Parts: sequence; structure tokens; C-alpha cells
Amino acid sequence: MPNASSPAVISRPLAITILMLAASFFAANHVSARLAFDHGTGLLLAILTRGTMALLIMTSLALWQRHAFRVPAGKRGWQILLGLMITGQSLCLYSAVARVPVAVALLMVNTWPILLALLNWVVSGKRPSGRLVLIMTVILIGVVLVLDVPAWLSDPTAMGPDWLPGVCFALAAACFFTVAIWTTDNKLAGMPGAVRSVFTMTTVLVVMVVGGVFNLVPGGLDLPATSQGWIGLALLAVFYGTGSTVLFVLVPRLDMARNAPVMNFEPVASLILGFLVLGQMLSLWQLIGGAIVLSGIIWLSLARH
Repeated sequence: MPNASSPAVISRPLAITILMLAASFFAANHVSARLAFDHGTGLLLAILTRGTMALLIMTSLALWQRHAFRVPAGKRGWQILLGLMITGQSLCLYSAVARVPVAVALLMVNTWPILLALLNWVVSGKRPSGRLVLIMTVILIGVVLVLDVPAWLSDPTAMGPDWLPGVCFALAAACFFTVAIWTTDNKLAGMPGAVRSVFTMTTVLVVMVVGGVFNLVPGGLDLPATSQGWIGLALLAVFYGTGSTVLFVLVPRLDMARNAPVMNFEPVASLILGFLVLGQMLSLWQLIGGAIVLSGIIWLSLARH
């Protein structure tokens, strides 16, 4: 049985390297998803593949840690809500990745700390501090640049027919993820992470299967049309599973209170991988906006800690 004592903390340089590597794995998962979608892979099939890999890993971790597979009394409704929120987040995020550059989608989703602050304000009645309002304003300015709003307003057709729905899907994913984080922090924090993840991914898979059986997402279970599509489908599962495993196994030793903002490297990694693999490129102003958004998110993370 795992040692009950607190594990030794990894040195900060190594911890930061590990977190950047994990963020790169998650970015590679999204780039692989776009590759799979571009070659005919169905949305539900991609989520089913990724979810099955994650479920196998989390189940193995829970068994290794000898956790009981049960949800405490009074928490089952919140666990179902968490599963549904992650389902919605997965659907919307992959839908966004299929329509807009991966970096843009991830930058939009990574604005969830702003939404979480607003949700906590609504629920608890505690108004955000002046510093928090300033940080959120800075992030929103960066978002305007990332989305190239002036260019879109002057000529919406130049951005392509999928730009607006792609951005809307990304913002919806941020909303779903915000509620998932709030639920985890406030209602399910006492559950072991691996067990909570097992039930969450089970919910995701059940919803995906139902959606496929009833054809709720047309073409959702379509198989890849080319070998590149199959490669993308396989890689998205491998990268997501690897990133999840790294975090779940090593997070007690990574001093997340200090190092969590490093995970915001994911959009940067997606920008690099999107250019190298998919040929996606952002304009200079979008790059500046992305830097502003990332700086604001890291500032917000440090302020919270």
C-alpha cells in the first residue's frame, strides 16, 4: 500500500520541466484531434477513444491506491453534475478545435479562471478585489486581440464561416469547465482524485455512447477516412493518457501551490505544434494578444495562491 507520509517534493526546476512536458502532452492531444477531424474522424469517436484511455488509467491508479469505488452519501448528484460538465466541456472544446486554430481555442478555454471568480462572486456574494478586476480587464483586452475582433467586424467573411461558432464552442467549454472546477472544489473535494475521475469519465463515456446510438451528433462515430486520421485518433488518446498519468502520479510532489501557473504553457505549446503539424499561423496582433492573455492568467494564478 502507498506510503501514507507526505512524498518528497521534487526540485522546482525539475517540477517546472515536468509540468511543461505535461502541458505539451495536452496540447499535442488537441493538435492530434484536429488532425483526426480533418481526415474524417467523428467527434464522439474521438472523445470515446480519449475517455476510454483515461478511464483505464484512472481505474488502474484507484486500484493501485486501494480506494473504494463509491461516492459518499449526498454527493452522487454533484458527481453526476461533474460528469455532465466534463462531457459538455469535451464536446465543446473538440468542436472548437475542429473549427478554429488550436491555440485560439485553448486561449479561450483558459479564461475559465475569470468565470470561476465571477461564479464565486454570484454564489458567495464576495465581490472581486480591485486587483482581480484589473487582471480580468487585461485578459479581456488580450482576448479581443487574439480573436482579431476589429478584423472580424470589418469583414466577417474573411475569418471563415466556422470562426464564430468555433469561438462560441470554446467559450462554452470554458463555462462547462468553470462549473466542473467549482463543483470539484466545493462539493467533491473530499473524494480521492482517481475515484472521482473514474466516475466522471464513466459518465462521459455513457453519454457519448447514447449520443452515438441515437445519432444525436450526425457523423459523430465516423471512422477516420485516411491513415493520417487513424494516426491522429491514436495519438490523441496516447498524449491525453500520458499527460493525465504524469499529473496524477506526480502531482503530490510537484508543489502545485507554487508551480500550477506553469500549466498555462499549454496554449504556447499548441501554437508551436499547430504551426509545425497543421501549418496554423496567427497574426502578429493575435500573438501579442495571446501573450497578454497568458500573462494575465499566470498573474491571476499567482494572485490566487
